[in-house]
Formats: sequence, C-alpha cells, structure tokens
Amino acid sequence: MSDLFSSITYNGVTVQNFLICTAFSLVIGLAMAFAYSRRTRYTQSFLLTMVVMPSVVQMIIMLVNGNLGTGIAVAGAFTLVRFRSVPGNAKEISAIFMAMAAGFACGTGYVGIASLFALIMCAVMLLAAYTKLGAPRLEEKNLKITIPESLDYSGIFEEILRKYTRSYELVNIKTTNLGSLYKLDYLIVMKEKGKEKEMIDALRCLNGNLEISCGRPVSNEMTL
Repeated sequence: MSDLFSSITYNGVTVQNFLICTAFSLVIGLAMAFAYSRRTRYTQSFLLTMVVMPSVVQMIIMLVNGNLGTGIAVAGAFTLVRFRSVPGNAKEISAIFMAMAAGFACGTGYVGIASLFALIMCAVMLLAAYTKLGAPRLEEKNLKITIPESLDYSGIFEEILRKYTRSYELVNIKTTNLGSLYKLDYLIVMKEKGKEKEMIDALRCLNGNLEISCGRPVSNEMTL
C-alpha cells in the first residue's frame, strides 16, 4: 500500500514514467470533466480545459523538477500570457484548481495519490449535483415590466403580485426610450409553477400591453 502512494519519479524522469504520468493525467482530467458536466451548465471549451489542465501542469512540474533556472524560465514565459476570458463563477474556479492539484501530483510522480484525490473529488461533485447541495429551496425570478411614463406605478401591480407570488420586491427602476417609458425590475418567488403566463396576462391589462419578461435573475453572488 505504501508503494502505491509513493512517487514513480524518485530516480528521475524517464520516458516510461513520463508516459505513465501523462496517461494518468488525461484519465483524471476526463473523469473530472465528466463529473463536472453532470447537471451543470458548461461550455465545450471549459470541459476541454479540464481535460488537458492536469497534463499541462504535470508537464510543467516535470520540466522544473527542482531546477531553479528552469522554474524561473517557466514563470517568465507565463508572464507573457494575457488571459482574456470572462471571470468564472466559484464552481468553475474550484474545478480548475482541482484539475491543477491532480496535475501537480502526477507531475511529481504520485499517480496513486492523484487517482485517489480525483476519485474523491469526482464523488463529491456527483453527490453535490444529484442532491442539489446548497440550492435555494425557493426559486427567485426576475420580473421586468415596461410602463408608459404617464402611469403611476406605485401600488398598481401589488394586488396581482400578492395573488401569484409568495414574495416580491421592487429592486430597480430606470427610464428608457428617451424617458418615454419606465422599466420596473422585481424579484419574485412564484406560489405555483406554471402560473407565469396567467400572471403576465393580468399585468398586461395594467401596463398598456407593453413588454413584460419573467426569467431567472442574473446574479454575481457565485463569482469569486
């Protein structure tokens, strides 16, 4: 058991060790990408990044391998790279760090530890996905109502919102179309699913049949 979790590169990096570590890195990356994609919104480029990230980190660690000059050269090379991607949310950043940790373990030859770590992390991600760990019990929606500037919105929609929602809150008001229209943003929690159309039809009778939208709110709470 102790040999299973020892480094296979303690006598130096050989072609055989390199191929073994790379194979483990790719398998671990594929397993993590598969676990991450379960019941989660993702892009093809992000999953590809998760697959190759352990192998890339493993290669860097093997190149450095205690050589200070090589380590400085690698650090200098990375300073030339400008990352132009949009900020990721907390779950994406955590997945990237997990892939990097597995790559570090493979790069130092600890393929047994890397495999055990990946197995545990994949199990945690799958458990969180299928049990909806941390998901809010009540789903908030963003209700946007467009009204003409002549309409006094104070209290005009209260009766309808009390009828169809558990809770509602006016969070933003702004003008549009050169000030001729107002847009009201509400955060609401519906009493019953599938009643959105009925609620919107009732609201349309009060806002002059102008634009109304109801959907999932855009939130930055998940970002790091």
